Amino acid sequence: MSDLWYIILLLVGFPILIYGAELLVNSASSLAKRQNVPNIVIGLTIVAFGTSSPELVVNVSASIQNNSDIVLGNILGSNIVNIFMILGISAIIFPLSIKPNTIKFEIPLCLLAAFVVLFAANDIFLDQQAESVISRIDGIMMLLFFAIFLIYNIQLMKSSSFTEDIVVKNYSIPLSSLLILGGITLLCVGGQLIVFSAIKVATYFQIPERIIALTIISIGTSLPELTTSVVAARKKNVDIAVGNIVGSNIFNIFFILGISAVIHPVKINASSNLDLLVNVLSSLLLLVFVFTGKDRKIDKWEGLIFVLLYCLYLIFMLLN
Repeated sequence: MSDLWYIILLLVGFPILIYGAELLVNSASSLAKRQNVPNIVIGLTIVAFGTSSPELVVNVSASIQNNSDIVLGNILGSNIVNIFMILGISAIIFPLSIKPNTIKFEIPLCLLAAFVVLFAANDIFLDQQAESVISRIDGIMMLLFFAIFLIYNIQLMKSSSFTEDIVVKNYSIPLSSLLILGGITLLCVGGQLIVFSAIKVATYFQIPERIIALTIISIGTSLPELTTSVVAARKKNVDIAVGNIVGSNIFNIFFILGISAVIHPVKINASSNLDLLVNVLSSLLLLVFVFTGKDRKIDKWEGLIFVLLYCLYLIFMLLN
């Protein structure tokens, strides 16, 4: 197979992956609705998990193949893209007001997640080990953090009036079941294509797999969050725009990276410390920007700073 075909396969993998996620969410939501599952449960489980399923499938596939650079690079790259690029663009479109619960709990937890992965990935400096590894124990610890986050969301939903009507497709039960299998199949095929072709492209062009994961893969798997947040910002539904991104970052580290480390310990490349620090910086700046000005919001000029920082990070990474 020629090297051009590997590039084509990489690009083809993303629409397959994303369409598979959309098909899975729509069919599973339709099935749940027909079984009289409350909107709160559909929104908290099927929709929330579905938007992060591209990152999950790519990471599980990479973890099974022991491609640690892709595992960590996809998570860090997605989180950095989410805040610097997606929140930045959303804030430029319309200033993003932040809910009190998001300020008090979710954004600090997002920052905590960034520090947790930074410390877990630095055994060489913290414990004087021969190499740095996010171990299975680290992965289990992350999953416990995710359980706390999930319990918090359930309690929040129960204590607030959740009246949002989630629009779902009206499929029959047999068709929903068939489409669920189809969505899962497309997710698996798309994920395998992306990981396989990314490794081939990196090898041919002598580009580190970490760079491929931090750029092409992370941007591609973040397209559902980009679409959701930009559309929400244009409609001035700013709670959705911010909550979607912050929740996705927490989900990426505590659940997806946690699952990946449990499947196979993630070996850390020394150059990944730059990405770990930028990940912390993005969450820290999000927290700082919330408290600038009179209102608790991300203004247009702050969104512009986010986008410029991402461009600088991208240029620095590619040049080095």
